[in-house]
Amino acid sequence: MNFEKRLLEGDKRACARLISMFEMGNSEAIDIIKRLYKHTGKAHVIGITGPPGGGKSTLTDKLVKELRKRGKKVGIIAIDPTSPFTGGAILGDRIRMQDLATDPGVFIRSMGTRGSLGGLSKATYGAVKILDIFGVDYIFIETVGVGQSEVDIVKIADTVVMIMVPGLGDDIQAIKAGIMEIGDIFAVNKSDLDGADRTALEIEMMLKFGENEGWKPPVLKVSAFNNTGIDDLLEKIIEHKKYMLNSCEFDRRRLANAKLEVLKLVEGKLMAMVLKKTSTGDYLNSLSKKIAEREIDPYTASDKIITMLGE
Repeated sequence: MNFEKRLLEGDKRACARLISMFEMGNSEAIDIIKRLYKHTGKAHVIGITGPPGGGKSTLTDKLVKELRKRGKKVGIIAIDPTSPFTGGAILGDRIRMQDLATDPGVFIRSMGTRGSLGGLSKATYGAVKILDIFGVDYIFIETVGVGQSEVDIVKIADTVVMIMVPGLGDDIQAIKAGIMEIGDIFAVNKSDLDGADRTALEIEMMLKFGENEGWKPPVLKVSAFNNTGIDDLLEKIIEHKKYMLNSCEFDRRRLANAKLEVLKLVEGKLMAMVLKKTSTGDYLNSLSKKIAEREIDPYTASDKIITMLGE
């Protein structure tokens, strides 16, 4: 059977294979996405982010199980940090979602960051499109969880759920401006622990400082471990999408994200061109040596490289 047809018909193996091809930079995978791009845009993309130890994987697991009860097909992209020494990733999220791994209506993919900043893998954008073509109703992206570098999730998700927990020490430090601005919904997980009410109150107070017209991010207390508050959280996610669609914010966000993605792709291609051009005759090392020895400034050096690209 045709590979593209298998993907459109919901073949898990075809989906997994195409994501692997995309991760390896296979040009055939990009060509397939180009041809099937008209089938994207239907899935609701949900970003699950927050500091380490917040219970993001467990909460995602519970939300997906609730969606499966409602007959929805779900894709999960779980991003794990990659070791700077070995290049390997622990991919521990798969372990926490073992029950879902055998569910035919759930597709789980773990990805290492491989040096990418912002809490996402470079292949995340491609994986989202492939899962969309594959035919899922919801795509969950669980970020690395390294604090303020999580802001990139807003560039790809329709709804961002910020997970917080009590007892992490300085709660305000963990919810600085930047992180606060990207959350559409705030969930205080492990709400059975002491300090949950205080954490929720602090978040609400912080949100009031930046309050404006439009969607007001709700703050919910949940417990993934005890399976409480999950229904309420899911209803708020659905409510947020309805608000986005009714207010035209949905189209505005997707337009802004499309623009950012194009610029990111152009940036990557330009960087590849620069590296290729400057590799001839060790030009880049020569320029860098002159900068280090103060014979030339970095601004003039960058102008020289831009001039090279036009030759």
